[in-house]
Amino acid sequence: MLLLRSMNRFKWLWILMIPLVFVAAYFYLNRFWETPFKPGAKDQKVVFDLTRGMSPQAISDALERSGLIEQSFLFLWAGKWHRAWGGIKSAEYELSPALSPRQLFKVLQSGIGIQKALLIREGDNIFQVADAFAAAGLAKRRIILERLRSSEFIADLGLSGEAGSSLEGYLLPNTYFFDKRETPEHLIRRMVEAFKKNWTPEFEARAKSLGLSRRDVVILASVVEKETGAGFERPMIASVFHNRLKKKMRLQSDPTTIYGIWEGYSGNLRRSDLLQKTPYNTYAIPALPAGPISNPNPESIRAVLHPAETEYLYFVSKNDGTHIFSKTYGEHAAHVRETQLDPKARDGKSWRDLGKSGGH
Repeated sequence: MLLLRSMNRFKWLWILMIPLVFVAAYFYLNRFWETPFKPGAKDQKVVFDLTRGMSPQAISDALERSGLIEQSFLFLWAGKWHRAWGGIKSAEYELSPALSPRQLFKVLQSGIGIQKALLIREGDNIFQVADAFAAAGLAKRRIILERLRSSEFIADLGLSGEAGSSLEGYLLPNTYFFDKRETPEHLIRRMVEAFKKNWTPEFEARAKSLGLSRRDVVILASVVEKETGAGFERPMIASVFHNRLKKKMRLQSDPTTIYGIWEGYSGNLRRSDLLQKTPYNTYAIPALPAGPISNPNPESIRAVLHPAETEYLYFVSKNDGTHIFSKTYGEHAAHVRETQLDPKARDGKSWRDLGKSGGH
């Protein structure tokens, strides 16, 4: 009888202890949840690659091995207690042991991994774009050029019949942020989608009113982009090309000639280059080049659609990034003598000075 009573007391003791155990576990897990492993290690950064398909146990163990947490078992169960495991996303993260488990889960649930930047400058052509991809470690230059020239990829992007043999002109210049999981194809797609988004209904209506297709506008804008480093000059440059096309004059744009021989271009445009017949040499063909020669800023597109109202047919560099405009060849020839044939006119001048004077 005494034994039975003792057992009953023991049973009731356990019944009373169970809530206490849960309360203790609750407070312990919550304290763990809010406590960083190394509060003073804010400057310590650890790259943590959370790959798709990793289990909560594997993630917890990997975090402990990386020195980001202690007691992976507790981290595992703290995540379960707070129902945090269901929201994590694979990415390459930059973490710190100064983050609490709660903060770690918040980062792992964000999906925002380490971001790298890819800069596509205004006026970069596909060869320079491929160089930028290669420098960022995204893919070899040759592979990027193949993708930019792939007829299947161009069709998949909805530009079949417009973009011609490459995506030249349809990659919006900008700084693009990406992580290690982004493919070059997806990044190129983002550039094309950004271009399409910037081609507004107003642009479309204006192009139609001028009797120009979007491709014509992009080609001409790509030339305008390469001809001036001064943004305020774009409408003037565009007006010269519009006036020349109306008079069926050759555009005679050096950048178009250079583009046609790009992969063999030495850096100096020679007279023999101007005589070389390519689909892009506007000294040889009385029309637009065969395609865009760069990826223009939307402001160059706007300049083509809204050119300045002038009678100018010529322009020549003042050697500082800006130009002198002329209506007649006689005026133009005189300005060429003043700015290009006189060595003193070039002394101490550079297009780089334009940025210093606020010309952009």
